[in-house]
Amino acid sequence: MIAALAFYVFAAILIGSAAMVVSARNPVHSVLFLILAFFNAAALFLLAGAEFLAMILVIVYVGAVAVLFLFVVMMLDVDFAALRGGFQRYLPVGLMVGLVLLIELGLVLSGWKFLPEAASIRFAPGVSNVSNTAQLGRLIYTDYVFLFQSAGLVLLVAMIGAIVLTLRDKGDSRRQVIARQIARDPNHTMVMMNLASHVGTKDLGYLRPTETEPEEAGDMPEQDHHEHAAQDVARGGHH
Repeated sequence: MIAALAFYVFAAILIGSAAMVVSARNPVHSVLFLILAFFNAAALFLLAGAEFLAMILVIVYVGAVAVLFLFVVMMLDVDFAALRGGFQRYLPVGLMVGLVLLIELGLVLSGWKFLPEAASIRFAPGVSNVSNTAQLGRLIYTDYVFLFQSAGLVLLVAMIGAIVLTLRDKGDSRRQVIARQIARDPNHTMVMMNLASHVGTKDLGYLRPTETEPEEAGDMPEQDHHEHAAQDVARGGHH
C-alpha cells in the first residue's frame, strides 16, 4: 500500500515537472524542474528495485549534466524578448510539426500489442543472492562488452570532434616556451639580498622579478636600485 502510494506521488510529480520543463518561460526554471524530474525518476527506479540506475541518474544526470546546463544558461546573456519575438511567425510551422508527431505516435500506439506471457514475465522472481548492480555489471561487461566499448568509442570521437570544431587559435595567446625558460640567466630574474631582521622585500618595494623574458636582460637600473636598497637595510639604514 505504501509502495503504491509512493509510486503515484513520485509519478505525478515527475509528470508535472516534465511539463514545466517545456512550458516554463525562464530557462533557469526549466533546468530546475528538470532536476526535480530526475530526482523523482530516481525514486521510481528505487521502488522498482533498480538502485544502480537510480544512483546513476542522481550522480550523472543531476550532479553533472543538469548542473552543467544550469551554469551554461546562467552564464549566457540570453535575450528572452528576442527569443519570444519570432514565436508567432513560426507558430504555424510548429503546429504542423507537432501534428505530424502526434499522428506518428498514434500509429505506433495503435499497433502495439502485449505478449500473452508479458504479465508472468513481469512478476517473475529475480535472483535473490545477486544484487541488481552485480547483474547489470555481469550483463554489460560479459554479454555486451563489445557494444559497450563501441559506445564509449563513439562518445570519445564525438568529444574530440567537438573540441576540434570549437578550438580557435588566437595569434596573441601566450604560450610556455620551455627552451627559453631553461636558457635564461638566473641573475636576470633573481636578486640576492642580505636583509636585516624584521625587514622583507615588500618593505624595499621589491614585489616582482626585474625581468620576465630573456630578451629584456639589458634593463638593469631597477635591479641596481634594489641592490643598493638591500645594502642600506643591511647596514641599518632606512629605505
